Amino acid sequence: MKMTIALATIAAATLTAGIASAGTMADVQARGKLNCGVTGGQAGFSAPDASGAWHGMDVDYCRAVAAAVLKDPNAVTFVPTTGQTRFTALASGEIDILSRTTTWTFSRDVDLKFTFAGVNYYDGQAFMVPKSLGAKSAKDLNGATVCIQTGTTTELNLAEYFRKNNMKYDPVPVENNGDVQQKYLAGACDVITSDGSDLASTRSSFKDPQDHIILPEVISKEPLGPLVRQGDDQWADVARWTLNALLAAEELDITSENVEKLSAGTDNPEVNRLLGKEDKLGEMLGLDPAWAKRAIASVGNYGEIFARNVGDKTSIGLARGQNALWTQGGLMYPLPFR
Repeated sequence: MKMTIALATIAAATLTAGIASAGTMADVQARGKLNCGVTGGQAGFSAPDASGAWHGMDVDYCRAVAAAVLKDPNAVTFVPTTGQTRFTALASGEIDILSRTTTWTFSRDVDLKFTFAGVNYYDGQAFMVPKSLGAKSAKDLNGATVCIQTGTTTELNLAEYFRKNNMKYDPVPVENNGDVQQKYLAGACDVITSDGSDLASTRSSFKDPQDHIILPEVISKEPLGPLVRQGDDQWADVARWTLNALLAAEELDITSENVEKLSAGTDNPEVNRLLGKEDKLGEMLGLDPAWAKRAIASVGNYGEIFARNVGDKTSIGLARGQNALWTQGGLMYPLPFR
């Protein structure tokens, strides 16, 4: 998702945080907790259940980082953020990492001085409408009222798409996903536009999800992923290589169930390196040899995480599609552990 937020304010917060976060891992270890910025509630990605326990793909990633760094996947404080507050929370040091369906863009990477750890979900902006509206295509939405979260890239994409197609719309700005759902279901807007995964998540929470359709058009590229502050290469490496460990584990057929057995040693040198049996990759990160083993054991590989949280057997029902491994026709391409 995207942004219309005061860049200068965030840049100032980054400087105040101490050019950034040098020594974030030491701070996290001294605190004994990882502060992870998430959404306030997006099923499948980050949302608390009735007992207050957090679940979702972005949640699992933070648990994997905590397992790698703190040896405890539950040593995480989840900090809800909105599209408007997420970047300030990261820049100011309120959170150590932002894992919140955030699109990797030039300005966020360069101007806001953040470092993205990679892509954990390839997405694109789409539209959802009630079946009763009769729309079959986004081209049928001329004159519609559109609910849209502020502080996101979807605002600009929406304006550009309607302008290019000589269409008009009335925006209904809202701050968070809960407000979007409330207004949409109350009939305050005809359409919701957001990342396709967000729309599927939102629809799954409706009493009658079959009464709502996601239109076929995808109008943008939204590479979503976790990010940290610039200025602390060690912490950025931990964030990046934890994500890669989860992806590589799927490619190498390492699962939460067999990781313990495989960590004793295999004929595959890359498996051995990843799980700490050979070489000293953990030492290079400032961690112990079993860092990746713990991450995988705690939440599973990327495929397990996807299937459990948003896959086709969940209420959200997302296909792997472009989020399949590169060996299966997707875009997920883990970097080599060597």
